[in-house]
Amino acid sequence: MPGRELAPCAARPERSRGRRRREAPPRGRSEYQRDRDRIIHSTAFRRLEYKTQVFVNHEGDLFRTRLTHSLEVAQIARSVARSLRLDEDLTEAVALAHDLGHTPFGHTGQDSLNACMRPYGGFEHNLQSLRVVDLLEQRYAAFDGLNLTFESREGVLKHCSLKNARTLGDVGERFVKKQRPSLEAQVANLADEIAYNNHDVDDGVRSGLLDMAQLAEVAIFARHMKAVLRQFPRLAARRLRHETVRRMIDTLVSDLIRTSADNIRRHAPASIEEVRLAPPLIAFSARIREESDELKRFLRENLYRHYRVVRMSGKARRIVADLFAALLTDNRLLPPEFQERAGEDAPRAIADYIAGMTDRYAILEHRRLFAIEET
Repeated sequence: MPGRELAPCAARPERSRGRRRREAPPRGRSEYQRDRDRIIHSTAFRRLEYKTQVFVNHEGDLFRTRLTHSLEVAQIARSVARSLRLDEDLTEAVALAHDLGHTPFGHTGQDSLNACMRPYGGFEHNLQSLRVVDLLEQRYAAFDGLNLTFESREGVLKHCSLKNARTLGDVGERFVKKQRPSLEAQVANLADEIAYNNHDVDDGVRSGLLDMAQLAEVAIFARHMKAVLRQFPRLAARRLRHETVRRMIDTLVSDLIRTSADNIRRHAPASIEEVRLAPPLIAFSARIREESDELKRFLRENLYRHYRVVRMSGKARRIVADLFAALLTDNRLLPPEFQERAGEDAPRAIADYIAGMTDRYAILEHRRLFAIEET
């Protein structure tokens, strides 16, 4: 990175373990910049605009989608990577790609598709993200997928069952050996947590499913809201919410940088290979970890299990299950490109098709297959 020296433990594009298919080196950009650019231009990335974060896409224009969430994760991740002198481009690439394999309807869609696929090997959205970048994107003449570097692919696969990891070769190796990914991937993982916790608070209050009085019982929110009100006692409710969330994010990011820098100094890994053998080095302090976990528990009980969210989740579960059952019964209902793949493995081809759907497309496809319309 011109004008800025990376830490010894940072990933370095010139030392990348390479791509699955050899390519000429990029001109005017690094290998990780090329990865980042390919992700941004992918079809799967554009589809994230119409995939749920918490609220189904058509419920409102201002709620987070998987796309806005991914951009927010990337912004936080780059800030942390810069402070720790890590490779920002790799960090950004992992952050932008981490949800490419997510189903429509958020975690409900993922759980429903996993239930449908249980007899056929199951469904993991992190593994699906890897499948998207390795196979499903069809943009380049010379190869399927995006042909990303090993380090980007490894970072995309932040969780994976041991059974599946054993089938993935080098990129699944760390799960088998119980090793860590690059620090850049670790940063993207924690940035994801910071983004979705705090922005789900914002969307939850905006939707009316949460209120400030409830949140005042959560330590990290209460502490920052009180500080805002001391400084701005007459602040309007909307600004109070935004300012409180902004300060929460700043506290989490600052703590993550400080604690991670201490961990890196203490363990002093001299290379990415030594990072793999160390314990997780990107982390919150014990106090902030506890507060972040408390916020996650609050959101699970009060937002994700709110009756209005549960009602929509029930509809989403039925849509995914109905689509899977109908397409498995008659593969001819699949688009031609998926019919061809279904000849080799019909359940996996159907899972690929459903996972690639946006919320609105899944609803429309369900209507096409099941609605009896009057003529």
